[in-house]
Amino acid sequence: MIQKGIAQNEIKKHIDASLYTNIPIGIKSKKMEKILSSVSKIRFQDCDPFNHLNNAKYLDYFMNAREDQILENYQLDVFGIAQKEGRGWLVTSNQISYLRPAFTMETVLIDSQLIRFTEKSLLVEMRMWDADRRKLKSLLWANFVHFDFKSTASINHPAAFQDFCNAIVLPVEQASFEERNYYMMQQYKTQAV
Repeated sequence: MIQKGIAQNEIKKHIDASLYTNIPIGIKSKKMEKILSSVSKIRFQDCDPFNHLNNAKYLDYFMNAREDQILENYQLDVFGIAQKEGRGWLVTSNQISYLRPAFTMETVLIDSQLIRFTEKSLLVEMRMWDADRRKLKSLLWANFVHFDFKSTASINHPAAFQDFCNAIVLPVEQASFEERNYYMMQQYKTQAV
């Protein structure tokens, strides 16, 4: 959320002018949320004949949720950056665990957090829950690399963006996806499907 004293259009104008090289003043001075959450409804066209969300579609739901969450909470428009600066983040790897099925027309909660970053990369954990956040349905680790579309090469994040990452990163204790997946299954008593 944005500080009440800062006008929305003032922040948007600042972001448009500087994109992600400078973090807006209203965001920089505020303690930012580290875990972002949103809800989605599982759609019929994304499901298999058993009325389960198709495995490949989990990635779409996760990525769409994260894009919406960072735009809403941090005013970070990854598509605007790509269009105006010719830079963005490419997914280099995904590690996903399907723990419980998501069903047609079910409302799910998707939360996400930056768990690690380097000069060139971001590692984001995303989780899909039932609407009451009691049953963990899926766990994803998505690795993104900062990329310049003109030079077709990975590039370092600007210093201001690294400062922004320092403000929002929320590491997890587990060093690998496998350890994290096991921990989450134990924590939430989930049996993999």
